[in-house]
Amino acid sequence: MSILSEFKEFAVKGNVIDLAVGVIIGAAFGKIVDSLVADIIMPLVGLVFGKLDFSNLYVTLGTVPPGVTNTLAELKKAGVPVLAYGNFITIAVNFVILAFIIFIMVKQINKLRKTEEAAPAAPAATPEDIMLLREIRDSLKQRP
Repeated sequence: MSILSEFKEFAVKGNVIDLAVGVIIGAAFGKIVDSLVADIIMPLVGLVFGKLDFSNLYVTLGTVPPGVTNTLAELKKAGVPVLAYGNFITIAVNFVILAFIIFIMVKQINKLRKTEEAAPAAPAATPEDIMLLREIRDSLKQRP
């Protein structure tokens, strides 16, 4: 079997295509959650705690050169080490929301799987060797 035909067989398997669809949908869903966190949740959290923009929360770890404004973008551009904990808070909230949504989805899928009634399994066909042994037994019983 050539490498090209093996690759074709691998690429068109159902599991690979299902995985690809899952990754694409997951990436799009991640963008939706990013927007939810950045545009809706974090401004509300910032309003409650008195800061309107979490992305600009940082601690300067080095000396600021003269002439550099004290903003996160300018400090990073100047090469000053900064601890940008505001961005970490945003990403952590993003992760918690995404993990919770995935948890709810998996829980619902598991609930649906439990409620589905499995079709009654057809009795398995008797193996040929068992049938042969039964015939021998029956023929032995018929002997005088």
